[in-house]
Amino acid sequence: MAVSKPTLDPNKIKQDFPIFNRTVNDHPLLYLDNAATSQRPQSVLDAVMHYYTYCNANVHRGVHTMSHEASVLYEDAHKKVAKFINAKSWKEVVFTKNTTEAINSVARGWGEKFLKKGDEIVVSSMEHHSDLVPWMMLRDRLGVELKFIDVTEDGRLKVDQIDELLSEKTKLVCVSYASNVTGVINPIKEIIQKAKSVGALSLVDASQALPHFSVDVEDLDLDFLAATGHKMLGPTGIGILYARREILNEMDPLLGGGDMIRTVTLDEATWNDLPWKFEAGTPNVAGGIGLGAAVDYLENIGMDQIFSHEQDLLDYALKTLSAIDKVILYGPMSTENRLCVLPFNIEGVHPHDVAHILDSNGIAVRSGDHCAQPYMKKMDMDFTARASFYLYNSREDVDTLAAAIEKVKTVFKV
Repeated sequence: MAVSKPTLDPNKIKQDFPIFNRTVNDHPLLYLDNAATSQRPQSVLDAVMHYYTYCNANVHRGVHTMSHEASVLYEDAHKKVAKFINAKSWKEVVFTKNTTEAINSVARGWGEKFLKKGDEIVVSSMEHHSDLVPWMMLRDRLGVELKFIDVTEDGRLKVDQIDELLSEKTKLVCVSYASNVTGVINPIKEIIQKAKSVGALSLVDASQALPHFSVDVEDLDLDFLAATGHKMLGPTGIGILYARREILNEMDPLLGGGDMIRTVTLDEATWNDLPWKFEAGTPNVAGGIGLGAAVDYLENIGMDQIFSHEQDLLDYALKTLSAIDKVILYGPMSTENRLCVLPFNIEGVHPHDVAHILDSNGIAVRSGDHCAQPYMKKMDMDFTARASFYLYNSREDVDTLAAAIEKVKTVFKV
């Protein structure tokens, strides 16, 4: 993945985010938990507030002015997301609650309809639980078999192993575009081509990818993509399911109710057009509009610029943190095909204690198993602290983190 010289100014970008005006424990907020959720720029907050203030109405249910305005804004958000991922049509973009709901929609609406006992699903062992548990549940219901792609000691996927796992029984291959634990970026296009060689479909969890670099579903020849808005500057409670139109037409909807129907009698119901077939009930209108505003913000900056900036941060952070005595870094010690996500431990200190002391210095990191227990065990990790960076973080933030880690060592005398 080519990287250009970064030109964005993270300190200038930070001015667009009101939350950075606050302090935490009498320190300026240093937010390094972006793999869990990102912060929101003022433009996203304004878009949500504008909806609630001026055109708060239900969509697709009225001919009055505000319902029409809300419907247009909500549909425009679908179109923005479709353009962002280069889908052929905005009708291939379904808004869900989150990535988890998007993947479960595929497991239920496609998996239960088209898979049978003895069929195989290949899943990477680095997946977030959201891309593991739905397939385990499907296995228990239908009797399908799960096969898992292993990882190397530094957390990269053993791509060559996929050929051994694929067979004529393989119906689906599920892989994260990038790991939420180590930031490892997988060779998705190659993996999709391998899946297609045996006639299997592919599902990509792009939750950690869409916020950080360009994703082109057409170029990838992708069948399913799942992602979430809150990791890419959007509101919580809004997610994305992309699938090719012919697949969505064949799938069953996850939920039944209002707006997903065309006709209802006491004997039967027929389904609405795409994407509304999969958006039952009153949707998260404000969340969708906010997600559209987040896409506008990211595109205005440029995804290539964002990725380049984060690669510079990753290089600096790896060099800075690896030089600190007693600090253990996990994942590849290289910027190649990796996001700026750094799991680490301090020898002799529990990661929850690390996170607590960092928080007392105004620094937000995550600690725990990062909802990827199998991957953590594969890499001989139990729990870790995790610092994850985004477009509003700077080299100065890395220095502040490093200084705070030294304070942790002092507190615990290690």
